[in-house]
Amino acid sequence: MHIGFITSHFPFHDSKSVGGIGTSIKNLSDGLVNLGHTVSVFVYGQETDKNFIEDNLKIYKIKNVKFKGLSWFLTRKKIETVIRRVNDCDALDIVEAPDWEGITSFIKTRCPLVIRLNGSDTYFCHLDGRKVKLKNKFHEKRALEKADGIISVSQYTGDLTNKVFNLQKEIVVIPNGINLKNFQPKPAVEKSQVILYFGGIIRKKGVLEIPHYFNRVIQKIPKTRMILIGKDMPDKISGNASTLQMMEGLFSDEALKRVAFLGSVPYQEIKKHINNATVCIFPSYAEAMPVSWLEAMALEKAIVASNIGWSNEIIEEGVNGFKVQPDKHDDFAKRIVMLLENEELRKMIEINAGRTIATKFSTEVTAIQSIKFYNDIIAQYND
Repeated sequence: MHIGFITSHFPFHDSKSVGGIGTSIKNLSDGLVNLGHTVSVFVYGQETDKNFIEDNLKIYKIKNVKFKGLSWFLTRKKIETVIRRVNDCDALDIVEAPDWEGITSFIKTRCPLVIRLNGSDTYFCHLDGRKVKLKNKFHEKRALEKADGIISVSQYTGDLTNKVFNLQKEIVVIPNGINLKNFQPKPAVEKSQVILYFGGIIRKKGVLEIPHYFNRVIQKIPKTRMILIGKDMPDKISGNASTLQMMEGLFSDEALKRVAFLGSVPYQEIKKHINNATVCIFPSYAEAMPVSWLEAMALEKAIVASNIGWSNEIIEEGVNGFKVQPDKHDDFAKRIVMLLENEELRKMIEINAGRTIATKFSTEVTAIQSIKFYNDIIAQYND
């Protein structure tokens, strides 16, 4: 089977920024190739138009069209043209796209088109309590209505997506997956205890709660260190240009001395930091099926994360991690301290976390599930 993916970012050799969607597509693509299938990835929003092969994947970099008032439409038509050229030379059996901003709302692929729900702008605005741009909601709803099939990375995201768009679409749940060959746990070289957060430095990820946890942890275990990894972003609610700056003002003087902010780091380096961490924390208010959580668990790290919706589809409380309401600072800090102080408990959770990923969230599992779904959609399309 020849599968195409449309995405705005992807972790190829010279990519500048890669988010969770790009990483999840790469993981799935590797799994599909390992099963003997062909994968083409159409990456729009690039600085140049360029085609190349990397890791047995056919990559098509697409530069957006800039024309006042028509950029969105002309860019979609350019993506459509590139896909059709590929289709003419090496027929695509199916194309998959994410729900974000409804990129496929005006794209015709000449083959079945499926959308995978990783969280649309409408979805995240709903979770954040913010107004969504009408243009984005229009494109996202149109794309979903036109799709030949819909996959959601979590049941929570599928149900909420149907609700916010007032749809009654049949949605199949296939979670994001981790390529376990690339996530092999290694002994930590760091001797001190380290709490790690990696992800966007943005309010919706719950990062403004993190200083409150660490202030409490440092009172119990003064030598603990905290590492923050991710791109610092503006805060839309307060208008502050730096969410990191807002965080720094919330740390106590003693806690701030033990915090290291590393900014954005290369993808391969993040794995080194995960391996060296004692505990990983993810107090997010808005996710779908966060790859970062899965990556930490794949490397057998104990995590303390938010207890909202999607979390229940990943974490079994006290077995493979802990779930806490992000704004419950005392409770969140207590779970972190418990894991730092109780090595036996931490080791048990680490082992169970790794087993969870291997059995439910490895690309060996999710790629097979995706192929079955694709085959079902292709059969319906050809009827």
